[in-house]
Amino acid sequence: MTLEQGIITPSRLPHEPEIQGNCLFLVNPFEAHYAATVAKARQGHSHRLFHCQLLALTEKSPFSYWVGPSVGAPMAVLTMEKLIALGCRKLVVMGWCGALVPELKVGDIFLPTRGVSEEGVSAHYPLDVTAQASSTLSTNLLTSLEEAGLKCRKGPIWTTDAPYRELPSKIKKFAAEGIMAVDMEFAALCTVATFRQIELAAVMLVSDELYHDSWQPGYTSKSFKKKSRALFDHLSHLLPSL
Repeated sequence: MTLEQGIITPSRLPHEPEIQGNCLFLVNPFEAHYAATVAKARQGHSHRLFHCQLLALTEKSPFSYWVGPSVGAPMAVLTMEKLIALGCRKLVVMGWCGALVPELKVGDIFLPTRGVSEEGVSAHYPLDVTAQASSTLSTNLLTSLEEAGLKCRKGPIWTTDAPYRELPSKIKKFAAEGIMAVDMEFAALCTVATFRQIELAAVMLVSDELYHDSWQPGYTSKSFKKKSRALFDHLSHLLPSL
C-alpha cells in the first residue's frame, strides 16, 4: 500500500546549512541558552530555525550541531523534521522529566527506553510499532555517560501534551505498570525517528517528583542547574563520537 504524503514536505532551502554530523537537541530554554554561550566561545555558527537556534560547531572535524529550545511534542517534531531535511541522521535529545517512582530523585539522570504516547503528534505518523529509542545509539550513550562517572537509570516514559492534567490516579496507574517518568516530547520524537529512519536516543534530568502527596519541583535549585550544565558539557563532548 502506498503511503499518502503530506502536502507540505520538509526541505532544505538554498540559504540553510547542511548538517554533516550528529545533533544534540536541547528541548528546554535553560540548556539551549547555555549552549549558545558555549558555542559562541567555541566559534560556532548560529542559524535561525523557526523559534530556536541551530548552532553549528564546524571549525574542527568531526562536526556537531546543537539545536533548541523546542518544548512540547508539536514544536519538537516541527524542529526535528527540519533537522532531518537538513541532513541529520543521528539525534541525541537532552530534556527534563518528572519522576513517577521513588527510585528517581530530582537531579538523577534518566535514559528513556520506550514511550507511552498521550500526545497528539504520534498518531499522524502511521506506524504499528512501539515508540522506542534506537538501541545502538542508546547503548553507546549510556556506556559513554557511565564511563564518564555519571550514574544513569533507564526505563519507559509517559509523554503527555497536558502537564497540568497529570492526575494522581494516572500517575499511580502508570507507575504500577512500570512507567518511571513523564515528559512532553519523547514518544513523538521516537515515532518520527522511526518513520524517517534515523537514529534517536535521549537523556533526561529528573526535574520534579510526582509520587508524593504534593508536587515536589526541583528545577529552580542551584544544584539542579549545576547538574544541567555539567550534563550538557559531557554530552557536547561525547556527541561527535556517538
